[in-house]
Amino acid sequence: MTTHTERTAIYLVLGVALAFALMPIVGIVLVALQGTTSLGGSIQSLTDLTLDNISSAWEQGSFGSSLGSSAIVVGFTVPIATGVCVLAGYGLGALRFPFSGLVLGLFVFALMIPIEATLIPLYFLWRALGLTDTYVAIILTEVGYHMPFGVFWMAASFRSFPQELRDAARVDGASSWTTLVRVGVPIVLPAIVTLAALQFMWVWNNFLMPLVMISSEDLRTAPLSISFFQGQYVADVTLIAAACVIVALPVVVAYALLQRQFIAGSVSGALKE
Repeated sequence: MTTHTERTAIYLVLGVALAFALMPIVGIVLVALQGTTSLGGSIQSLTDLTLDNISSAWEQGSFGSSLGSSAIVVGFTVPIATGVCVLAGYGLGALRFPFSGLVLGLFVFALMIPIEATLIPLYFLWRALGLTDTYVAIILTEVGYHMPFGVFWMAASFRSFPQELRDAARVDGASSWTTLVRVGVPIVLPAIVTLAALQFMWVWNNFLMPLVMISSEDLRTAPLSISFFQGQYVADVTLIAAACVIVALPVVVAYALLQRQFIAGSVSGALKE
């Protein structure tokens, strides 16, 4: 049982950590909301804030198009990658077929391969197939990149799936597919939501892969548009900060909506015996 002094010390440490975590976020938001008279991106006023920089960045940077491109990539990548990882994780973690441990080990080995080492070969592969500068190249590459971690994550989650429940479902005449959908998925749902949230953030913030695969301005994703926008307005720090706020806002909103499931899925493995 913790004493009052220990609780105070814990809250103090957490408060300091929270301040360090929020300081850059609050700083960039305040810079983005400063007026046009702000010099060098400095925060000159905390009361006279304006949304003019955000609206100007939206219009001048054409972020409506880039956010739409990112939404398309995320909208296809996350469901496909999550669904495949759930199926593979169920087979490797719950069914335990012959050599399942070896297959899972190969996925773990794939985690150690740097993504940068595969980008150039993939570019030439997609170019030979005529898929460069398309959403298909981005989506397929993103799905492949997130498979190793996703399969490992879901296999670890399904290992806690009680054998008794599977046996009871089989006695009732349920197939493996029915057992997965009606019994397995509800049990590991926090882990699935956590995986989907992680993939959403990774895909949305990915910069290098779209930079290699995309050349058309209409297909640029949001992080890629920020890079080109920064090159045009390198001297206007407030405008660049406003652009960063625009691009980061969907991730912040998504995490705010899914934070309970995200935390539950993150700590569920530590609570299992």
